[in-house]
Order: sequence, then C-alpha cells, then structure tokens
Amino acid sequence: MRNFTFYLAVALCALATKVHAQETFESKAKNIAEKIEKVTKDEKEALKVAVEAVNVKVDKGEINAQQAAAEKEALAKATAAKIESEVNRLNDELRTLVQDKVDGRIAASDTTKGNHTYIFSIKRKDLKGKKYEFNGERRTTSQFVFAIGLNNVVTDGSVEDSDFRYPGSRFYEWGLAYNTRIFKNDNLLHAKYGLSLMYNDLRPTNNRVFEKQGDQTVLVTSPVELKNARFRNVYLVAPVHLEFDFSKKEMKNDKTIFRTHNSFRLGVGGYAGLRIKSKQKTEYKLNDMEYESKVKGDFNASDFVYGLSTYIGYKQTSLYLKYDLNPLFQNNAVKQNNISLGVRFDFN
Repeated sequence: MRNFTFYLAVALCALATKVHAQETFESKAKNIAEKIEKVTKDEKEALKVAVEAVNVKVDKGEINAQQAAAEKEALAKATAAKIESEVNRLNDELRTLVQDKVDGRIAASDTTKGNHTYIFSIKRKDLKGKKYEFNGERRTTSQFVFAIGLNNVVTDGSVEDSDFRYPGSRFYEWGLAYNTRIFKNDNLLHAKYGLSLMYNDLRPTNNRVFEKQGDQTVLVTSPVELKNARFRNVYLVAPVHLEFDFSKKEMKNDKTIFRTHNSFRLGVGGYAGLRIKSKQKTEYKLNDMEYESKVKGDFNASDFVYGLSTYIGYKQTSLYLKYDLNPLFQNNAVKQNNISLGVRFDFN
C-alpha cells in the first residue's frame, strides 16, 4: 500500500465575493480537514482507552502477558483499518472538491480586504504494517528463570560437618516468571511470581545411602563400594518475590518509558509447592562389572515444600539463596532443612 504520509496543498487566490461562506471552497475544504483530524484523534484516544483496559485485566490476573500483547496488537490493527477507511473516504471528498474548484463550480470567499491565499495541508500517518510497541506501557513482562548452584542441609542450625559432599551436592531450578510493576508511575517495586521446577540433589559422604526404616529415613553404609550415590527430590513450586529494580526510566517521544533488568536488582520472598518425585541413584563396580541402580519412592520426604528465598544482582544475573522451612524428612528425630546457594538468570 502507498505510504499514507503526504501533503495536499491547495493555493487559491481570488477576488472577494459575496457568496455565503458555507458555499465556498474554503469552508468546505476546512470542514473536511477538521473531520480528518477529528477521526484520527478520536480513534487514537479510543485505542488508548482499550489498551488501558487490557492492562487492567493483566493487573487483575484475568489474562497473562502473552494474551495481553495479542489483544493489544489486534486493537491496534483494528484502529489502523478504521482510520484508513474513514480518511480514504474524506480524501475522496477533498479531491472532488478540488476538481470542482478547478472547473469553476465553487467560489472562494475572502474574509479580509484584498486578495487572500488559502493553503490547506492534510497529513496522515501510515498505520498499516507499522509495529506497535507497548514497551514502557506494559506493566507486566515475563522471563525465563534458570538457576544452578550448591545444595546441602542445615542440621542443628549449621551446615558444618555435613553428611553430604559440598561440591557434589547441587540444585537446579527452571521456570517461567511474571514481573508486574506495582506503581503505574514508579519503577522501583515489582511483584515477581510464576511456576518453577526445583531439583535438590544430595550426595552422602563415607560410602552411605539413604534407607527407609519405618517412618524414619536414615543414612546407612552401603554393602558395596560405591562410585557415586545421589538422592534427588523434585518439586513444583510457585515462587513469589518483591523485587526492587533500580533501572532508570527513559524518555521517548515525550513519554516516560519504564525498563526492567537494566541495573541492580534485589528480590525478597519465598516459595511453596509440592514434591512430585524422589529418587536415589547409585553406581558401583562388582566383579569387573559396572552397575547402576535407581530406586524411586517417597523416602518419607515431606510432601509439601515451602521456604524463603532472596537474590541480588545486576541485569539478568543474580546471586541466589533459598532455604526450606519444612524439614527434608517428615518424621526424622533430627530435623534437617534444605539450603541452596547459587547463580540465577532471569532471561527477558
């Protein structure tokens, strides 16, 4: 489609006439120009109201960020089509008016003494094919979260003299998070929430494995020499954080744009969820044969997990700490709580 941005200028010089103003070229052309300006302004105002209504739906949790983006894009396209159709019709009227003047069928009025020149300039913006950006207006964005680091347990308030290897015991987390700016005109505070899968691995020391003994789960010495032993719990959790984002606001076309993950960030909050799997894997060599064993079960592990977490970092990378408030095993005489420290990435 041709670029809609154009100028239509009509310069007319005429002697004063006594024809009524409503019957002149000037009055009719001016009227059409005002209609074009009004329809463009009204439709853009309507689009702005509709977009704000979508933002309200996001704030209320009725739709997610992806659904909001799709709705906004559809609204923008519909507005563009509506403006295009109406302005095309009015431009046709203006072209006909100009031709009528050229043919001498319309007189020009002169509201001042002597000759007067009228210049009309109509300008339209091409709305079709243009990418509509709502960056800075979107209060909710989404990120892919990935974290990795060291994992262990706190026993009697300490991680010293742990029954688990420090370098070998690790945790992993990945999931989807939504980030909502709490205040409309301030970028500091954000609510961060979503869903994640957490994998907590523990590797016992001294050739030991976990064994379920009634309602207790204890470490016992393996009857064979182990090459590797790993106990893993997998959880589906819903993390919630209050995030302090120190990214500076920007100005674009006299409009304030709020960016995220462009500076230092601090998050404080917690998580809660369900244990979806527990598994113990052992590897050993016997009579020159290598064996691998996997045992799945509940191991008396707590079915529910909840805890505290925090992170601090710059842009997408943060130092991440999380601590389970629930005990690792439900009925053990000695309560042990899982603790993790690692690196977290929030990818926009």
